Amino acid sequence: MFLIDKKLQFAVESRVDTRRCVGYNAAGKNFPPTNAMEPIYEGKAKRLYTTDDPNVLRMEYKDSATAFNGVKKEDFENKGRMNKAITLIIYRMLEGKGVKTHLVEDLDDINLLVKKVSIMPLEVIVRNVAAGSFSKRMGVKEGTTFGKPIVEFSYKDDALNDPFINDDYAREMGAATEEECAYIKKMALLINDTLKEFFLEANLRLIDFKIEFGRLSTDPSQIVLADEITPDTCRLWDVETGKKMDKDRFRQGLGEFMESYAEVLSRLQK
Repeated sequence: MFLIDKKLQFAVESRVDTRRCVGYNAAGKNFPPTNAMEPIYEGKAKRLYTTDDPNVLRMEYKDSATAFNGVKKEDFENKGRMNKAITLIIYRMLEGKGVKTHLVEDLDDINLLVKKVSIMPLEVIVRNVAAGSFSKRMGVKEGTTFGKPIVEFSYKDDALNDPFINDDYAREMGAATEEECAYIKKMALLINDTLKEFFLEANLRLIDFKIEFGRLSTDPSQIVLADEITPDTCRLWDVETGKKMDKDRFRQGLGEFMESYAEVLSRLQK
């Protein structure tokens, strides 16, 4: 699928398709909420807008919840506000631990300013405990703890249902070089160790999570963590009760969906 012409298409799309292009600002520069707001992409959970700085985008968090590749969808009041606040807390914490992210600064209740990056077409999943699609694919009982974390790559393409790939696939599909795959895996494991400890302090067990990386528009040789880290992208279970505190409550119709997000935010703010 990803032959020469497809690679050229990807290069063109990356300029305008913010699945491939997420945002930044110059260090120390402040941006008023009213600066340039031209929409350039709307995804399932976020919208992206230009700003006066070509290397910065405004990321707006929506109230939408989706599951099963958008088949199930519903809006929930304050979901965007809570996800933005959770991402801000986590990204600031990770930056403090030496993890480079696309975060620039807070803007308002539902918006962040972020570095403009070319998103790599890889979804990186780190699993500490069997759950979700892993349990279904492998027949492993949900809740089974792994001896070591499992790192998976999937190729970001909705039409193909984001198929799982390995380093060789990533290289031949033009998604990432072997060296970039090794770096991304190293960073994913570092982020995992940091997040496990961070969530445990909030009495939450990190089951698994998915993240994305991008190349800075100002220096494509620099790869940074991008997009978001929220209960939309993490499985979080209460340490004491095992209660699911993430989007599985929406996927599985368990109820108390927004109440769980609010509880996660409350714990992280303490």
